[in-house]
Amino acid sequence: MLQNVIIKSQVAQQKLSFNTPEVDELFPGFTLGEFALIHGSASVTTITSMLCIRVQLPAQLGGLGSNVVYIDCANTFTQDSISRLAQINHLNPITARKHILNFAAFTAYQLTSLIMDKLEEKVKSFNAKLVVISDIAGLFLDSAIPKEEAQRGYRQIIDYLVSFAKKNQIIIIATYPSHENNIRNTTLKEITQNKTNTILSYYKTPYSAELNLEKHPTYLLGTAEPPSENMTLASFC
Repeated sequence: MLQNVIIKSQVAQQKLSFNTPEVDELFPGFTLGEFALIHGSASVTTITSMLCIRVQLPAQLGGLGSNVVYIDCANTFTQDSISRLAQINHLNPITARKHILNFAAFTAYQLTSLIMDKLEEKVKSFNAKLVVISDIAGLFLDSAIPKEEAQRGYRQIIDYLVSFAKKNQIIIIATYPSHENNIRNTTLKEITQNKTNTILSYYKTPYSAELNLEKHPTYLLGTAEPPSENMTLASFC
């Protein structure tokens, strides 16, 4: 019995980290069972692309030795970016790409069906411990969808993802790039932020980049600054 408790404890403590001293001091990593949000400028895809590679690394290097399911809602997934990041992390680019199962969603209805009806089967058959959903709210901001229907459907998938991550002990990371000019943005962003207990923001300019921990149940909130003004997080992982 004691041995089983120890094994379960070790599994629960597995983390997906950035493996960068400046960032890890602030945020040691994502844990299994977690639904997390990364918002900010369009460059948030830099972070998730890098995590799609890092999760494939062994635990001693901050990874989980795992495959990835990537749900692309904004045409953000590029093979070139994945190949470049794989080389930085000393992985074979072709092999690394094969460990990422990529799906595209073009409407809110497609995204809802993919999450509610197909995600569990895809995660289990592909043996993935990480799910990335790019621009999770973007498709629900379409004015062609009635406002009440969009809010109801969006809240449904967020509730499902929170429960799904915990039940299946995987990490789900959703990105939320800026949609400040859309009148629906505030409500959908609040729904997301209220449901997740881990929120990071990432902002990049031509001269600097910063990662902010804005919400977490145990870690102290703060900002991590990359060691060089001209480096993104992906450049020195």
